[in-house]
Amino acid sequence: MLMPSGSSDLYEKRKGVYPKAVDGFYRRLKWAIMAVTLAIYWGTPWIRWDRGPYAPDQAVLVDLAHRRFYMFAIEIWPHEFYYVAGLLIMAGIGLFLVTSAVGRAWCGYACPQTVWTDLYQHVERFIDGDRNAQIRLAKAPWSATKITRRFAKWGVWLAIAFATGGAWIFYFADAPALSHDFWAGSAAPVAYATVAVLTATTLLLGGFMREQVCIYMCPWPRIQTAMLDEKSLVVTYKDWRGEQRGSVKKAQANPDLFGDCIDCNQCVAVCPTGIDIRDGAQVGCITCALCIDACDKVMAQVGRPRGLIDYCTQEDAEAEKQGAAPRPVLKTLLRPRTLAYAAVWLSIGAAMLFALGARTRIDIAAQQDRNPIFVRLSDGAIRNAYMVKVRNMEARPRPVTVAVEGLPGAMLWTDAMPREQAATTVIATVPADSVAKLRLFIAAPAPGPQRQDFAFTVRATDREGGGEREPARFERP
Repeated sequence: MLMPSGSSDLYEKRKGVYPKAVDGFYRRLKWAIMAVTLAIYWGTPWIRWDRGPYAPDQAVLVDLAHRRFYMFAIEIWPHEFYYVAGLLIMAGIGLFLVTSAVGRAWCGYACPQTVWTDLYQHVERFIDGDRNAQIRLAKAPWSATKITRRFAKWGVWLAIAFATGGAWIFYFADAPALSHDFWAGSAAPVAYATVAVLTATTLLLGGFMREQVCIYMCPWPRIQTAMLDEKSLVVTYKDWRGEQRGSVKKAQANPDLFGDCIDCNQCVAVCPTGIDIRDGAQVGCITCALCIDACDKVMAQVGRPRGLIDYCTQEDAEAEKQGAAPRPVLKTLLRPRTLAYAAVWLSIGAAMLFALGARTRIDIAAQQDRNPIFVRLSDGAIRNAYMVKVRNMEARPRPVTVAVEGLPGAMLWTDAMPREQAATTVIATVPADSVAKLRLFIAAPAPGPQRQDFAFTVRATDREGGGEREPARFERP
């Protein structure tokens, strides 16, 4: 649509962001978190975990083909999906806890978008130089030097993106085997498609879009506003101390007119999203605290106390304006809201650990045949048929005994044996990490209620033992 003459555009053109390198406590913290998170992501699929000869030896594996999820000593079956739901709930509550305590610390330190963008910015700084050199190169006309630097940078970015997409598929199949098949060209088409999509999105989001993802695309900055309050620690410019801004010379000449901020713009230069923290709370602030490192360094150089930009709550900011002393961080964090989130988070985690420790590794399910519901045998007994499934969740075969409770005089046999061999129990061996299907017949005396409740029981006869029961119903004429 054509805009009327003299009108302004609906959207502002993006301005390039070229963060300056900075050193300090929070920068080193970001380095450490980036190293740990990338090491976990790229290294986890290659960790081995011995589960015996009947199960995969990859420590963390999402085995879609066999509908299993392995995480070291834990194995999750499809019917145990509530554990995955519990982990997701814990992740959500954990985000609520972090946000209510320290604002968008997740965004600033551990979010994948932040980690990969930070990595890409370091690559860019290594090839193109620091902030000023990057700005000069961006404004310079295309030349052999600029083309060489651009293709070198984009090549490294592409390699990182490819390694990112390639690592993802290793979580869904045996990493060494899939790696061999992938490079040999014999892997499944979905593997190549997944790597291609993740490579493209990583390169685009981390290399070119960067802060636009955090400001415009990600819903979390909007959601977090419902969880922040006046007691949440956020990166804050202490304007009552910094204003009015002025150079060191002006401040020396008129110390009563100027604050501590010398208007050096170093806090803006180091910001990965290009915002000015001195303008107050903004959706573009990811709470990475690099502006704190930059400002503290400048304050040390001009001989003024650190903390002009610092983590501070709105409540404490108002108190400090009135002359109160800053509160200890620990006292700020330990408040009813964060303690409540932490208690809920720990309770869910404890409940899941208890459920994991108490769960049985053998299970039974039974379905009665409905056509016919019952059969009268030649000796007058009544026979019902059932499909019984015994699930063995161990990585080894297990001998089991199937019996019935609450059905006096009942005899059992399978479709693989004659009725003459019927007994009060049926013995079977369930293969490792699988479900054994047994078609069982039960014969019971004819006299009795038309519908009689009873239960199938399964008991492992190996050293570990354990068992389970399944309610069922016996039908008579």
